[in-house]
Amino acid sequence: MIDDASALSRTGIPSSSDRPKAKTPAHGLELLIGSNIFRNTNGIVKIQGKEQLVIEFQPEQGPLLVTMDLYNENGAHIAHLRRNVFRLNLSERFAVEAHRSQQDVQSDYPWVRLTDRQSGSPAIEIHMVSAHRIHIVSGKFYSHRGVSVDITANFCRIGTSMTLFGEIKDAQGGMVSLGSEHAPVFPTRP
Repeated sequence: MIDDASALSRTGIPSSSDRPKAKTPAHGLELLIGSNIFRNTNGIVKIQGKEQLVIEFQPEQGPLLVTMDLYNENGAHIAHLRRNVFRLNLSERFAVEAHRSQQDVQSDYPWVRLTDRQSGSPAIEIHMVSAHRIHIVSGKFYSHRGVSVDITANFCRIGTSMTLFGEIKDAQGGMVSLGSEHAPVFPTRP
């Protein structure tokens, strides 16, 4: 496990030996990203060739656990959330709020929200909607290449080169991969 913030900022998401293992049922998690459905996933989302988001659910502990790297518009690593706890959070820019489900309420599912304190907007909001189904409701953050990632109820957009509307894909037990690994490092912005 990487405890040193400077080492973490150089490496981003920990190596596979340090990264939390995504706890998934035998048939995998179904991730809803905007209006897109990714079936049979391991809970890992790779954006532009880099694992940037890991979602875990451990029924015995109750909460939804999120591990995520956050970058700025220049691609600089500015925050690292590991299982709902910040290990790096430059200038305390982000806040995390996690809701544990109440065991005595059947329809009360856990959720996690990261808020960008500079804009006041959610950087990402993730809800469990059933036992093996997780919905990334909204998001506005950057990839490690400084490319904008926008998630709304209707779409998932990576920069100006990729927009997904209503896609249904089977990840066959693997990760969700969004955006091209070969996109320009710092695309020109208008």
